[in-house]
Amino acid sequence: MAMDDALAISISALFKEVGAAHHQAFIASDGADPEWPLWYAEHLHQPLQDKFHMNFTKSDLIYLLVMADKEHSHSVEQPWPEYYAKVMIRELAK
Repeated sequence: MAMDDALAISISALFKEVGAAHHQAFIASDGADPEWPLWYAEHLHQPLQDKFHMNFTKSDLIYLLVMADKEHSHSVEQPWPEYYAKVMIRELAK
């Protein structure tokens, strides 16, 4: 397994875990949260910095989350956690 593949699996698992926590936090609204990138950035910022061994701002992460969401919603049939992981690797491992 290539290093990027292992990283993608690890980040995808992190997105799944945080996604479940987000849904639980917003269960009264069936997971609906128009400000979801802010919530996700709060919970993913440090773990992703640790995985990539680099520093970036929460604003950078919010930008990447919104970009991944827009790309995914336009044409990608891949499950969102896997796709978002690929976007993070593509953008942060430059």
